[in-house]
Amino acid sequence: MTTPSPLLSRPGAVALALPEGGTGTVAAHYGEPLPEQRRLAEGAGLVDRSDRDVLTVTGADRLSWLHDLSSQHLRELADGAGTEALFLGPNGHVEHHAVLAELAGTTWADVEPEAGAELAGWLQKMRFMLRVDPALVTDAWALLSLVGPRAEDVLTAAGWPVPGVVGTVVALPDGGWARRSAAIGDGTAAVVDLLVPRAELAARADALFAAGAVPAGFEAFEALRVEARRPRAGVDTDHRTIPNELPWLRTAVHLDKGCYRGQETVARVHNLGRPPRRLVLLHLDGMSETLPAPGTPVTSGSREVGRVGTVVRHHELGVIALALVKQSVAPDAALHVGEAVAGIDPDDAPQEVDADVAAARNRVRAVRSATMRG
Repeated sequence: MTTPSPLLSRPGAVALALPEGGTGTVAAHYGEPLPEQRRLAEGAGLVDRSDRDVLTVTGADRLSWLHDLSSQHLRELADGAGTEALFLGPNGHVEHHAVLAELAGTTWADVEPEAGAELAGWLQKMRFMLRVDPALVTDAWALLSLVGPRAEDVLTAAGWPVPGVVGTVVALPDGGWARRSAAIGDGTAAVVDLLVPRAELAARADALFAAGAVPAGFEAFEALRVEARRPRAGVDTDHRTIPNELPWLRTAVHLDKGCYRGQETVARVHNLGRPPRRLVLLHLDGMSETLPAPGTPVTSGSREVGRVGTVVRHHELGVIALALVKQSVAPDAALHVGEAVAGIDPDDAPQEVDADVAAARNRVRAVRSATMRG
């Protein structure tokens, strides 16, 4: 989607700067980057995420078809339910992360900006003779996110339905839906994603502002997302990333479902040992005015031990980043990201493997070893 959002015309709006140069279609901030973060953390802010691509899948076979193609168990996905799913390459590498909503005979998926055409094209090739119809509908639909502990109050004041627990999807009266997603920040900033007709984006936003929401830029959302250790595909991942390295193994992968593309890698790494890397939160010294770009190496001495993804200035934590680092990196290792000194957050020390899991993995190794000798 290349058309600027109408919310960029609001007072103080500054367009998001793109890594490859130029500006995006949504606001990075509305003149107060750090205060906007605090408003999301403590109140209710409306974040324009209309640059995300939106797809629909209709047809009687859609859920079983998506179940077979993705990492998630979707055969019995209930009407009014939402979840996450990954589409993997043949070797288990993450290609797309999708947030789903099932409502009234349509499965909706929102994905990273500029990723929708590639995913839609691949889905079209996988239709075969099944009763499914995938379509890219970004031109018609736009995503907003109402974020903060007062998000429900704003929805109620606006007369909009309030989705309950995480994963609930409810229809909006004049088209679209509201989906409760996992909280960000320190876990108290609720997130309600709102899919609205793109032609009504400004009017729907104005209704929420009148009900008590305040505008907050995408950078504020990103800061709280990083604090919550929520990765983004293509930013916090690279061409080698497998689900086992990320929290998506818990939220977007069903470990007991049947075969899907890339499943062998996911199962093997899960059963036989730890993945080669892990996602951690880094604290950077913040001495430089320019933040490291996604993909900048993380080094320990002369060794490259990882790569950073999203780097943000947080209103309380300073400069923080999500990074994929090797499992061998010690929790207290002295690290660098470019010229910045970095350290791993104490909460992200490697977890001890559960004794039952370790025993099961040892049994699998023994069987594989005996098979190889035989």
